[in-house]
Amino acid sequence: MNAPGNRTDSGRARRFALRIGLLLIVAGLLAGGAWYSMRPKPVTVVVAQADVGRVEQTVANTRAGSVSACRRAKLAPPLGGRIEKLDVREGDRVRAGQLLLTLWNDDLVARERVSREQLQTARARVREVCEMAKASARDAARARELRGRNFISQEAVERAASDAAAKQASCDSTATQVAEAEARIQASRADTARTVLRAPFAGIVAEVNGEVGEYLTPSPPGIPTLPAVDLIDDSCIYVTAPIDEVDAAQLKVGMTGRITLDAYRGKHFGGKVRRIAPYVLAVEKQARTVDVEVEFDVPGEARHLLVGYSADIEIVVAARDDAVRISTNALMPGDRVLVLGPSGVLEERKIETGLSNWEFTEVKSGLARGERVVTSLEREGVKARAHAVAEQKEPVKSRAE
Repeated sequence: MNAPGNRTDSGRARRFALRIGLLLIVAGLLAGGAWYSMRPKPVTVVVAQADVGRVEQTVANTRAGSVSACRRAKLAPPLGGRIEKLDVREGDRVRAGQLLLTLWNDDLVARERVSREQLQTARARVREVCEMAKASARDAARARELRGRNFISQEAVERAASDAAAKQASCDSTATQVAEAEARIQASRADTARTVLRAPFAGIVAEVNGEVGEYLTPSPPGIPTLPAVDLIDDSCIYVTAPIDEVDAAQLKVGMTGRITLDAYRGKHFGGKVRRIAPYVLAVEKQARTVDVEVEFDVPGEARHLLVGYSADIEIVVAARDDAVRISTNALMPGDRVLVLGPSGVLEERKIETGLSNWEFTEVKSGLARGERVVTSLEREGVKARAHAVAEQKEPVKSRAE
């Protein structure tokens, strides 16, 4: 039989042990809560799966290109003068040979009229002198006949023959006056034509510089001035853009490409390289480019485009179908990517790349189809061995909703 003191000590020991256990549990819970509240939170990242598709290696322009016309003429009369008549306005569509403007040319027209009158006078003089020559020739023939019958002297025959020869010479000389008068008319018409501006081809008037009554001055040699009329043949247009000299070495005439315009965002036009400039432009010391021209595959699609639109070109140098590809945004320097695995930890991985452009990069090895790579590399905390969760995209609501 235990003593009462022993029972009391034993109860006290049990209560003390229970208290210690409870304190340890509470301390554990507090430590766990503190660790949970202070643990690093997983970063939210944007991921894209490696899929299979077409990858192209492309070359693009370094600066903005522009839509150009196959024919464009900045027209002005070769002669200066006051604008007498302006037959077109900006935006008018004209035919080949249509009159565009006329300078004051009354003096030249009058000079041409005088030349025509002189021609008529010269022709009348030719008829007169040549008829006299024919009459003298007949007189000489009769004189020879009369001499054969001894009716007149030999001296009379010779005198008639000389007179006929002189009259014929006068006829011949006046005929040259007709040719001279005709040449003066042609010269007058040429001078008059220099005061008239006509369309060399069909097109649209892009710009008119001048008004009726203003004086138009032709450009001196080496000093360009504004054209009187800027005419564009918009039936044939293409895009010209500068390509870096290193990239231009890969291009060939006939390669396919795509054309994009700021005025039509989200729309692509198929094209083909039509010309590569045979020289390099050094616009800046460190920017040497080659102008490349790309024509539209379907000219009808470009009918509504305006000459001067800013445009970009992307030329396909090489392409591969059914290739494992990732978004180019996911690629880090040294051909490395961050892969979000099932455990939620980011893994840095080295891959072997192939063809690449601004949108997709081909993966030859190091990554399997379906694996998720991070494309939001610029976000804070996105690095190898970091915990991460994929950002959930909000579902697109329909218009009915």
